[in-house]
Amino acid sequence: MSRRIKLIWDFFGEDAKKTAEHHAIHLQEFAKMKAIENTEAGTEEISKQEQLAYLIVAEENMIEVRDALRPKRGQWVEQ
Repeated sequence: MSRRIKLIWDFFGEDAKKTAEHHAIHLQEFAKMKAIENTEAGTEEISKQEQLAYLIVAEENMIEVRDALRPKRGQWVEQ
């Protein structure tokens, strides 16, 4: 099984939670449209004013997703 990478987008401010949730929906749609399998999209609360949306992809799909969607950063997902 290949390694997985969590691509991350940060959102700040009063509407950060709603924005991150909405962004995660579009991340799921993108993965489905591009037929990228074994993905996981979601959100995390860092604080009331900071949220993040993420998409976890296999290492071999990372460059395609990174170049198309331009995440702020990425990190390896522990197996």
